[in-house]
Amino acid sequence: MENVLSSHSRPDITVVIATRLRPERLGYLTELHASLMRQTVPWEAVLVLDGADRALLPEPLAADARIRVVELPRPVGAAAARNLGLRTVRTPLVCYMDDDDLVPDDSLAVRHRRITETGLGWVAGWSADLHPDGSTTIWRCPTPPGVHQPGDVTGYWTSPEAQIPLGQTMLLARTELVVAVGGHGGLPQGEDFVMVNGVTNLAAGELLPHIVYYYRQHPAQMTAGGTAFLDLEGPSREFAFRHGQALRTALRRSLRPALELAL
Repeated sequence: MENVLSSHSRPDITVVIATRLRPERLGYLTELHASLMRQTVPWEAVLVLDGADRALLPEPLAADARIRVVELPRPVGAAAARNLGLRTVRTPLVCYMDDDDLVPDDSLAVRHRRITETGLGWVAGWSADLHPDGSTTIWRCPTPPGVHQPGDVTGYWTSPEAQIPLGQTMLLARTELVVAVGGHGGLPQGEDFVMVNGVTNLAAGELLPHIVYYYRQHPAQMTAGGTAFLDLEGPSREFAFRHGQALRTALRRSLRPALELAL
């Protein structure tokens, strides 16, 4: 079943959050929701319960009419959960957040303003690591600030082992563009790299030198390590890297005949 969204606002942005409502992360989810409530532009959210018990949903989220809860009958993993959430998005813009992180008060507004002004397919901002003591460290991704043409971002990912060029939670993108690229790739992890590859290869966008996302560092992170995660990290990164390179090559090759005919 799905919550009914409030009819008094017409937001441009939907935030998609996939969660298993793990007990050790419920406090973080509540804090994420509180940071969303401080945003200065209208928004709605799709909270996808990846096989989780709805009864565990913190009360502030359950009571918020802007949040549509999508219940999945069994766990399907982050990629599939996000895609099933994307299926329900009706706003022109979409972004993704994790259930254990935070966003600054102007996170949505600064990207919304720029994507509206420029007509670009996506606008991203910097992310920063949020440490347990409350301090932050900016993650300066390989992609430099500024406008980037389709395929440019892929060029900043130099090998499967290298730093990824952009993080998915940094992006605000046009919903039709994210749907066109197939959403998140069919990987057990690293699926977000595939989505970023698709969006940045199909459309021009811009990276703003402005923090829009806080990536919380804590022991219960999905990426904190452990055999189950590390066993598939290498193969997942290799597939995502090859996907980006192949997509850029194929798209540029397909454009070449049309450009030659135009000359």
